[in-house]
Amino acid sequence: MNKKELFQGVLVGLLANIIGLVTAAIVLGKLSGNSDSILTVLETAHSENFIGKLISLGAFLNLISFFYFIRKRQDARAGGVLAATIIIALATFLIKL
Repeated sequence: MNKKELFQGVLVGLLANIIGLVTAAIVLGKLSGNSDSILTVLETAHSENFIGKLISLGAFLNLISFFYFIRKRQDARAGGVLAATIIIALATFLIKL
């Protein structure tokens, strides 16, 4: 397994999760009716203990990138995305404690 491609997959996985988290925060801010900013939504999510759910929604883009890399036969990058997803799942678990 190529370490460079594995690292690229981890970066893609983390970046996809961040983009998904920001997208979920934007949508949630728009649905709340008062067009809250991203930081306000994240602070509210943290204070009301549903930040883990937002992070999990953000991980949806990891699924898309994982299957993209599998389809392109870039198994090392797909493994990196999987590793990033596991890291995010562990971080979400630690936040919930």
